Amino acid sequence: MAHSGSPLGLKGIALFEAAKGALVILAGVGLMALLHHDAQEIAETIIRRIHINPASHYPTIFLSLLANPGDGRLWAIGGSAFVYALMRFAEAYGLWRGLAWGNWIGVWSGGIYIPVELYEAIRHPTWLHGGLAIANALVVVYLAQGLARHKVSG
Repeated sequence: MAHSGSPLGLKGIALFEAAKGALVILAGVGLMALLHHDAQEIAETIIRRIHINPASHYPTIFLSLLANPGDGRLWAIGGSAFVYALMRFAEAYGLWRGLAWGNWIGVWSGGIYIPVELYEAIRHPTWLHGGLAIANALVVVYLAQGLARHKVSG
């Protein structure tokens, strides 16, 4: 069940989605490597280096998870990251092959982030937040238009 759409556009989005999945896998492998070293010290160094307040909420969670690798929350986060990566790889495969379900995954998975990205772009107006919100919205619209064209021609 292939659909009409620009093969170049779909392949570009597919490569981007596959890269996001690979990035999550690499980050997970990197965190697992940290567990075999002095994770607490490395995490604190990273947090200081990127100028995050170590007393704020997220760094505290990060530090406590690294300090307690047996914590079930760490495995839940890892499992969620694995599912996220699998979803990105499935979407990339579907888009690369020009399959309509690849578009559906892209519209759904991209669409759920739009409200959050818009909120961040309004609350913290930077080129990065605005650019991410616009880019994601454009990808979702592009994929939705591909689905609409397929429905009309199919």
